[in-house]
Amino acid sequence: MNPPTLFSPEATAAALPYPELADAIAALLRDPAVKVPARTVLPLPAGGVLIAMPATDARVAITKLISFVADNAARGLPGIQGDVIVFDARDGRRLALLDGPTVTARRTAAVSLLAAQRLAPRTDGPLLIVGAGVQGRAHLEAFASGLGVTQVRVASRSAASADALVAHARHLGLEASRVDDADAALADCPLVVSATPAQAASLHATPRDDAFIAAVGAFTPAMLEWAPDVCRHIAARGTLAVDTRDADHEAGDLLQAGLDVTAVPTLADWLDRPRPNGPVFFKSCGWAGWDLAAARLVAAEFIRTDA
Repeated sequence: MNPPTLFSPEATAAALPYPELADAIAALLRDPAVKVPARTVLPLPAGGVLIAMPATDARVAITKLISFVADNAARGLPGIQGDVIVFDARDGRRLALLDGPTVTARRTAAVSLLAAQRLAPRTDGPLLIVGAGVQGRAHLEAFASGLGVTQVRVASRSAASADALVAHARHLGLEASRVDDADAALADCPLVVSATPAQAASLHATPRDDAFIAAVGAFTPAMLEWAPDVCRHIAARGTLAVDTRDADHEAGDLLQAGLDVTAVPTLADWLDRPRPNGPVFFKSCGWAGWDLAAARLVAAEFIRTDA
């Protein structure tokens, strides 16, 4: 029996191209064999959390085991660390060990890409990215490769981080610039990604009527990126969507706006609906099913070989 294949961060990224991963996520949402129990979150003594996220379909099973420590940047460490273990669901063999932070970054951006493909009134940009960390970079790459975006604006509390992401965008052949006022930039950008630490509202201005917003920074009820009145405005004038029903108790932006998240359609609900009118606010909180979709892409060669 061969040992499981160990994927470095670079190999994990290469195995998960964004357009193909978005397609894999759409396919997973249509698969009735997918089972995703609630994730387990264990508080750590120093303030971080250890998160266990299992999922399975008829052929592949995974567990993502990661830690999240919000203040790790001050230690020179990434906020998210861990792995995704991929199993053959039929015989229990370990097939692969994927780099957890890379899977998290790429599947989150691919979910936003799929939502934009299905929901965005316009997909040509310019794209505004608020937050120049790992998720900001992943969303930049996903929207460039999956939507064909060519113009990007980057806002961040750290000018150095914003400049670094602008340089990366230019390296990819995009027209990119730093903006110091994210609220003002909303007027020029129909595509918006907020990927901030979500410790307080970073965006307060009203977005365009043709805006698509992917809000990915907040994933607990106590976190938020958008001012509550902005969320209420979009709820009244446009469309709200969430990634899964787990957002009912996790979507801080919407919960703190006093909105009934249980009545908000999920991404799966939108797969077969016509594109909505008006501004769209897509709230993404995370789900082990997205990690399973990534694992299915990687595991296809193992499963096919042994079928």
